[in-house]
Amino acid sequence: MKGLFKSKPRTPPEIVRQTRELLILFTNPNSTLRESKREEKMAELSKNIRELKCVLYGNSESEPVAEACSQLTQEFFKEDTLRLVIICLPKLNLEARKDATQVVANLQRQQVQSKLIASDYLDANKDLMDVLLSGYDDTDVALHYGAMLRECIRHQCVAKYVLESEQMKKFFDYIQLPNFDIASDAAATFKELLTRHKSTVADFLAKNYDWFFAEYNLKLLESPNYITRRQAVKLLGDMLLERTNSGVMMRYVSSKDNLRILMNLLRESSKNIQVEAFHVFKLFAANQNKPPEIVGIFITNRSKLLRFFGDFKLDKEDEQFEADKAQVIKEIASLEPRDSS
Repeated sequence: MKGLFKSKPRTPPEIVRQTRELLILFTNPNSTLRESKREEKMAELSKNIRELKCVLYGNSESEPVAEACSQLTQEFFKEDTLRLVIICLPKLNLEARKDATQVVANLQRQQVQSKLIASDYLDANKDLMDVLLSGYDDTDVALHYGAMLRECIRHQCVAKYVLESEQMKKFFDYIQLPNFDIASDAAATFKELLTRHKSTVADFLAKNYDWFFAEYNLKLLESPNYITRRQAVKLLGDMLLERTNSGVMMRYVSSKDNLRILMNLLRESSKNIQVEAFHVFKLFAANQNKPPEIVGIFITNRSKLLRFFGDFKLDKEDEQFEADKAQVIKEIASLEPRDSS
């Protein structure tokens, strides 16, 4: 007889709807739940979020089922469940925050009839990115919001919005936060923004060249923090060597101030920074249309540069590095003064 009264398993859409109802309850400023009832409902919410994660990721006993994932995804984006999850995240306990972050991350990749419906939802609700970005100011949710943000940046419309927002400028400060974990997370998001969607990035850099590289040079490449400098010069090389950024690269390597910064980075005691700086420095040397002031700097420092590169070696033999170095030496050695008029 006991089996007759066994509760029927909830379908994925039912779990989403019940989760949504609980999220509305906790985001309602007029809610008057007693403390004991609040704890009970919060435990129920945490359980629901964990079940959503199990549907999407599977568990130790079973793999995720495509149809169940599709149903869950459709119901999740039918109404504002994502908004409610993001807003309610600070109220959740640590485990529920982790589960919610994984749910949001997975949903960005779920296709329904070969379509990423998360992209359409976010395109119509871009203001949610402002909430996620502001999470870097809150140590309790920074890593969770940061992880969600990187997954949302998978969608080009989202990346474009973030790049063009005023919040973009805050990354130069977030990357230097004293909390190492949050600073590293911000740096990872910053890199994702500047490397994932190549045409969008190229357009952004072209339109925002002056302020962006002024901040990049001052706050990142000349940062007193070793990790910040190392990550920044590596990312700079990745950006400038990207074919779609060729116009930006030519502009960057035509600046004597930029050359000065790279030459200082070559003088660092860290071999890692020296090597990454070299990959950018070689672009200055390879430029066949060097402005006279760039040529002048090379000629003034020619003997020091040739001596430096003559001694500059990697710990492991690298044919491409040696070839690049030989080309740089050849370029510098052959330079003649140019008329600046």
